[in-house]
Amino acid sequence: MKVLRTPDHRFDGLVDFPFEPHYLGIDDTEGGALRVHYLDEGPSAVAPVLLMHGEPTWSYLYRHMIPVFTAAGHRVVAPDLVGFGRSDKPIKREDYTYQRHVDWMSDVLDQLDLHRITLVCQDWGGLIGLRLLAQMPHRFSRLVVANTALPTGDQTLGEAFASWRTYSQEVDEFRAGRIVYGGTVNKLSEAEIAAYDAPFPDETYQAGARQFPMLVPDRPDDPASEANRRAWEVLRTLELPVLTLFGAEDRIMAGVDRVFQTEMVGAAGQPHKVLPGAGHFLQEDVGPELARLTNSFIASSIAATGHG
Repeated sequence: MKVLRTPDHRFDGLVDFPFEPHYLGIDDTEGGALRVHYLDEGPSAVAPVLLMHGEPTWSYLYRHMIPVFTAAGHRVVAPDLVGFGRSDKPIKREDYTYQRHVDWMSDVLDQLDLHRITLVCQDWGGLIGLRLLAQMPHRFSRLVVANTALPTGDQTLGEAFASWRTYSQEVDEFRAGRIVYGGTVNKLSEAEIAAYDAPFPDETYQAGARQFPMLVPDRPDDPASEANRRAWEVLRTLELPVLTLFGAEDRIMAGVDRVFQTEMVGAAGQPHKVLPGAGHFLQEDVGPELARLTNSFIASSIAATGHG
């Protein structure tokens, strides 16, 4: 598999991002290896909060949340998906499949040997993270669902998603920073926009970012549909606590929180919220509040169950 690696200097001096990079090597499924970047903050001996980003962001998305988690004594692990952030970027769009992304992140969790995970997932972080939860539930203790879904292609994805997909394929210049800007209520600064553009020096680095919208299952016979249906069969049986925190201004994900509230047993009785003043990238709009609500959820679920 031919890959590109974003030069390190592209990440120099990023605003509000003092975190040290960590790397590990994973199987690319073609006999080679890929380098995956992740953040690892806080005490290593405690249960981790796993922060999963989506399209077209990277772990920079969680910069305002990580200090809130570590101040509460939590370990935070935030990987960059393959094709994003400081992780390697295969150059062919066909190298990116839904199943490969699940397999690649499964390899990351196995190598880091994470247990008692609190999963916080948004956008594609949920499409991948929820598959990981269904595949290895023994590693997870609780789930926070934030502006994401696990579609099977059996229901329409809506006009807002269709518009986004069309834009992502037809726009001449794919500007990650401007896309994140458009998905927030409290608009980004030019320095923050530049930080989201940093992983992509030019179009050749953007195969994953361009391909991701096309991988969302939108018909019953999509290559990922059956795997997602099987994942839902597992998710419906899990009794781990589930909290939904959605942005009120996210048109693409509007109403999807109710799916999790009705389909997952552990969502019953939880303090679900739709957060005002928050768009699709709610980590940018209400990141510290999102982290504080997650901290409260962790504490209350530990008190209720007696274990972390």
